[in-house]
Amino acid sequence: MSDGGTSRASVFERGEARKAAEGLSYLTGFGNEHASEAVPGALPEGRNSPQRAPLGLYAEQLSGTAFTEPRAHNRRSWLYRIRPSAAHPPFTRTGNGALRTAPFTEAVPDPNRLRWNPLPEPPAGTDFLGGLWTLGGNGDATQRTGMAVHLYHADSSMERVFSDADGELLIVPERGGLLLHTEFGRLHVEPAHVALIPRGVRFRVELLDDSARGYVCENYGAPFRLPDLGPIGANGLANPRDFQAPVAAYEDIEGPVEVVNKFCGNLWTATYDHSPLDVVAWHGNHVPYVYDLRRFNVIGTISYDHPDPSIFTVLTSPSDTPGLAGVDFVVFAPRWLVGEDTFRPPYFHRNVMSEYMGLIEGAYDAKAEGFVPGGGSLHNMMSAHGPDRETFDRASAAELRPHKIDDGLAFMFETRWPVTLTPQAAGADHLQQRYDDVWQGLQRHFRG
Repeated sequence: MSDGGTSRASVFERGEARKAAEGLSYLTGFGNEHASEAVPGALPEGRNSPQRAPLGLYAEQLSGTAFTEPRAHNRRSWLYRIRPSAAHPPFTRTGNGALRTAPFTEAVPDPNRLRWNPLPEPPAGTDFLGGLWTLGGNGDATQRTGMAVHLYHADSSMERVFSDADGELLIVPERGGLLLHTEFGRLHVEPAHVALIPRGVRFRVELLDDSARGYVCENYGAPFRLPDLGPIGANGLANPRDFQAPVAAYEDIEGPVEVVNKFCGNLWTATYDHSPLDVVAWHGNHVPYVYDLRRFNVIGTISYDHPDPSIFTVLTSPSDTPGLAGVDFVVFAPRWLVGEDTFRPPYFHRNVMSEYMGLIEGAYDAKAEGFVPGGGSLHNMMSAHGPDRETFDRASAAELRPHKIDDGLAFMFETRWPVTLTPQAAGADHLQQRYDDVWQGLQRHFRG
């Protein structure tokens, strides 16, 4: 597949797909007004919708926000495509598999601390969409509020194309590389990277390894943006220039292509007579991105005390209350710990926000055992949590020399509302029993 027209007849072997993925070029800068054309002259000059678009293409706007939202927050892109998106047959309902959507009303919110092992191996022939498994969430997708936590485990590339009208998808691979074929072009995402697919953007996931596993945050609310830096100043945390958007690439395919649309919690399918990934040129800021988490500029104490984990926010979806996020995406990247007279692991706390934490690689510095890559934990609103007994004992007695944490990469989806589990998550075989035991043995040391 080239950055021009392609044919599904030439299907990549995985080695060839990886070579192509590693050779991709990108546009850089989060929130920029990007522009790209796979064929010279495909982008019109001086206007968005000329009487006759160049090269016989159709001009189409994709709006990620309302037309009249403030310019600084407005998301939209103009696409110049071989056929307009309107050229498709009716959609019909199809099975949702293990994918669920808010409102989550099949169970009551659980105040207990919970932890899961990784998803089990998928049935043979499971693609990314078929491998999505919903843990829980909050809000209401039809009201564009809240979020959902999904995991995925797949062993096959997608032949079909998927889009999500309910929200944007933040894909966090833990095992196996992915080549994402989107309407805007292609993105290569590996573990320690994330990919952001905006609401409504169609895409297909090609596996670069024998299997792929990871996490997905579905954000129903305001689109993710970079957090304000406040007193930090002009620089720090995730740098805008490190976010990479695709260059235009298109599929000129005649023949049946299944297209699956997620709409108000259900999956709908239609068989097109062409590929909808047929955008030859585009410009705008409602675009997908890939970001390398190891480029996160970690900021922390150089005196004493452990900073609040908000200092590790990569992306945030703001709510109607300033400073209160519908969902934050937080990463615990490699960093130095130098605090004097300081308990250096994350402190014991109870949080008005709810926290789902996953592990991409290595170990997490607050949990010595049981929290493994591909697994996750949920600490809902006001549930007490913190380091386990072994971590507490070790950190309390450690000699406080400068120490670098470089053997783990963890992340968190932090949200304003409790996460209500799906029945499949509450009753999963891979739900760890007796998670509370990690805090047993925290002894009384009071010397009053």
